[in-house]
Amino acid sequence: MVKAFVAKSLDDCLNILNQENVKIVAGGTDMLIQNRTHSGIAIGFKTDVLYVSLVDELKHITEDKSNIYIGATCSLEQILENNLVPKILRDSILEMASPAIRHTATLAGNIGNASPAGDSLVCLYLLDAKLEIKSINSTRYQLLKDFILGVRKIDLAKNEMITKIIIPKINFDLVYFRKVGPRLSDAISKLSFAGALRMENNLVKDIRFAFGAVNIFVVRRREIEEKLIGIDKKTIKDMSDEIIGYYSEFIKPIDDQRSNKLYRKEVCSNLIKEFLEKI
Repeated sequence: MVKAFVAKSLDDCLNILNQENVKIVAGGTDMLIQNRTHSGIAIGFKTDVLYVSLVDELKHITEDKSNIYIGATCSLEQILENNLVPKILRDSILEMASPAIRHTATLAGNIGNASPAGDSLVCLYLLDAKLEIKSINSTRYQLLKDFILGVRKIDLAKNEMITKIIIPKINFDLVYFRKVGPRLSDAISKLSFAGALRMENNLVKDIRFAFGAVNIFVVRRREIEEKLIGIDKKTIKDMSDEIIGYYSEFIKPIDDQRSNKLYRKEVCSNLIKEFLEKI
């Protein structure tokens, strides 16, 4: 029989994780889908579960000089309504789910699900987000890009949990997010795109591109971004075909029930152009 543990504090969480083999549940929106059974039958969890949604230490959004800290059980709606959170991440949350799901689902859960179609992941990769990860014995910090190892694969020991998502504070001159799906929200993306730009003295100081649902990982290539540093505004606006060429080998979508690879690749090219036209 599956057992359920309910933690009331972070210490409770870490002690239970250290003693039991459990799956962590906060909002549970992804887990309910993954473990659903026939209508009217209880959810078919295959392992014991640890409910963490009552843990107050994980429910807050704070800041310091350098970073914004989002607690692991903050709901998507709480994040959406908090102006400390970068606008591009709030834009992605607005499009990723219905209000009912946003009041329940968590950003940490979206990360832990490790789907290449996860809308929030595109913006988090773009923003160089990192994670605070705790066990009973240690606290470590890891970049999100290194935490996600593949589809549904993450670098998390059985006695560890994500406690915070950490986002560096950066002032961009332009941010842009687009989700392409059958509906504006509450639908899995066919693909998604995020872009960000910072100029200094009319030259590119920082430029970033990230693509979701076009490879097994979110696609962000820093070596391509670095090629574009120092280019003037007019030139960068005219470089869309060249930049599309840079990304061509990394954008490798598949055919599935949501879309086909040719459509996805063409839309990626169009979104790069649309972003650059806004500069």
